[in-house]
Amino acid sequence: MTALCLAGCATRPINPPLDHVDAEAGYRWSNHPALPQNDPGTLLLLVFSGGGTRAAAFSYGVLEELRRTQIGAPAEGRTMLDEVDLITGVSGGSFTALSYALYGERLFEEYEQQFLKRDVESELLKRLFNPLTWPSVWSTGFGRSELAEQYYDEILFHGATFADLIGKPTPTAIVAATAISTGTEWVFSQNNFDVICSDLSAMRLSRAAAASSAVPVVMSPVTLNNYGGRCGYRMPPWLAAPPDAPTAPWPGTRAQQRAHDVERYADGARRPYLHLVDGGLADNLALYAVVGDLQELRASARFRQALGVQPLHRIAVVVVNARSSDNQNYDQREAAPSSFELLMQSVNVPIDRFSFEAVFALQDLVTEWGQEQQLTVDALRLGGNVSATQEAPRIDFTVVNVSFDALPDRAEREYLLNLPTSLFLSSEAVDRLRAAAAQLLRESAPFRRLVQDMSSSR
Repeated sequence: MTALCLAGCATRPINPPLDHVDAEAGYRWSNHPALPQNDPGTLLLLVFSGGGTRAAAFSYGVLEELRRTQIGAPAEGRTMLDEVDLITGVSGGSFTALSYALYGERLFEEYEQQFLKRDVESELLKRLFNPLTWPSVWSTGFGRSELAEQYYDEILFHGATFADLIGKPTPTAIVAATAISTGTEWVFSQNNFDVICSDLSAMRLSRAAAASSAVPVVMSPVTLNNYGGRCGYRMPPWLAAPPDAPTAPWPGTRAQQRAHDVERYADGARRPYLHLVDGGLADNLALYAVVGDLQELRASARFRQALGVQPLHRIAVVVVNARSSDNQNYDQREAAPSSFELLMQSVNVPIDRFSFEAVFALQDLVTEWGQEQQLTVDALRLGGNVSATQEAPRIDFTVVNVSFDALPDRAEREYLLNLPTSLFLSSEAVDRLRAAAAQLLRESAPFRRLVQDMSSSR
């Protein structure tokens, strides 16, 4: 009876307020220290899609292959994993992203048993159907996602918060959820939490993972308090610039949309709460976070100035897409889909559509940036400043797609595409996902060229 009463008193964790914004503090990409053995001239970004354990295992296989891929002479001991600067993750991919940022090399000793090959789904169901948890689960402010958060913390994150990631010699991990009211991506970075005047450092990693993987209906939304308007937050100059200013975002870009979202979130009096669900609803590839950051670099006057003194010359994005098969056979039968099927399709169809749009957004950004660089060089040449063309910012882009569609073995491709989106897979399925990820990355022509270029440039 005591346990039942205590369970009924459970409340959701409250994200703490931030007294004042400090751009030099908190967990954000711009504050991350230089990584050991990392080439400052290259930005290597990993993008981990959603898809439950299927996505977690597939993205883990990519990390394993990067770790096996040497750069330069063997005596140097450098691998492609050393070159990773940023990892974005959503839903299932968020577990791998956050875990590697937290544990680094330890991940390859513990992750399989702690998470990938554990029946997470059955354990969550046991806890959900335990009568002792019912008062908590059905109480205001505490739901199924809080129950999942507690379990993720118990088996994987062990009380770690974003403060524990600050200063670690591992890539920055950025995971995303979806804000229900706006349908937009919500990123767990201090840059975003500055807007709502909240301190991300105190938040547990398990809560971010729970929010990123909170599938609607199956899981309850994860709620954040919005204190926006109380900490002196100001939009970055390039975002706040008038439309005709030289530093203003390009019309119609995600940077411009981001400025609009900032204005809405910054009003905590009007929006005192943010309710978050699975990040796949806004972007199941976690790619928009990368596109947004790259567009900020492109639009920011500060970054443009930095290009003149920093040796950045290469940006590579590895997109790890663990999508499932879309073959539901609805169009081959007379009977209409059931209510449950309609519910699941109402979630899955937008996820797949937005994933394709995110890829196109990245492709458009690469094209536009390349055209802009060429225009800069051409203008310098027309002005007679031939020597300056050698100093003009030239950045090479590489996009590596790692997806089941590229597997040459049709039977293996169909097997992996039809694995369920759940939080439990057999050990065989996990191992086959890891092996497929390694094969696809190893055999990717853009990836092989990237490794060769990075080896020869050192």
